[in-house]
Amino acid sequence: MRCIFAGTPEVAIPVLKALAESSHEVAAVLTRPDAPKGRGRTLYPSPVAEAAVNLGIPVIKANRITPEVEAELASYAPAVAVIVAYGALIPASALQLPTHGWLNLHYSLLPRWRGAAPVQRAIQAGDTVTGAAVFQLEEGLDTGPIFASLERPLSDLDTTSEVLTDLSQKGASLMVEVLNGIQEGSIFAQAQPDTEVTYAQKISREDAEISFAASASMAARAIHAVTSHPGAFTWRGDSRLKLGAVLVRSYDELGLEPAEPGTITATKHSVYVHCADALVELTTVAPAGKGWMKAADWARGARLAPGERLGRFHGEVA
Repeated sequence: MRCIFAGTPEVAIPVLKALAESSHEVAAVLTRPDAPKGRGRTLYPSPVAEAAVNLGIPVIKANRITPEVEAELASYAPAVAVIVAYGALIPASALQLPTHGWLNLHYSLLPRWRGAAPVQRAIQAGDTVTGAAVFQLEEGLDTGPIFASLERPLSDLDTTSEVLTDLSQKGASLMVEVLNGIQEGSIFAQAQPDTEVTYAQKISREDAEISFAASASMAARAIHAVTSHPGAFTWRGDSRLKLGAVLVRSYDELGLEPAEPGTITATKHSVYVHCADALVELTTVAPAGKGWMKAADWARGARLAPGERLGRFHGEVA
């Protein structure tokens, strides 16, 4: 089938490549316009735009689908449109443009975690399983009928970056299978259930700022949910400290005594931060203005004061 692909970030590239390598034809790619990056604010094409150029596929760059963009898409006479993290809503008029409509690869087990940040919210909530679903796009927010889905278990160590990388690869194969089934007339979409609907709001700066006042597992999930984008951070005095992935440790296994949340305990090879019920072990950190380093190396050069705490507490800097 002739298809149009819409996507923007790196996580969408595996689907684009899988379609390009399949028996289906990718006639054009719709992606967001070039965006400024770095200190010089130089404009760079989206990851999907770069991939499309390398594949020799025509690229349409637009922040949204205007009547002019819609007319350009229509000129390719697509049988179906595939969308993965394009970054803008598809207007009702454009939904009817392809013969078989628009198919969205969404990174959750719908109807759980409809919305912009499904993997992040699943990790935050402590879900033990997530997945990906190919569904028919309609005017509602991720409400369309589902063609196929797959499951992926979640562990305490999983980060959003790792899960999205895995799901994007597996979801690419799933999308091709669905297109094959539509072409053969062997697959049909099933309506989503009305129960257990949850919404995954977009990740904010507040989500990235880590507090150690609650349980260690909650702190770990909060960190892993925003790793590697936008990235977790906390405060050491007035300076930001970026945080990499962490491990949850108990007082019994370490032989340590409880302390105020945020208190740092550093040994020769490890750095721990106390939480309400246990500790998290920092693996890598990035102090303000510096690159990533092992947490133990940072602690040796940081001249930590006895009882020093990370984070903000009751509106004050710890």
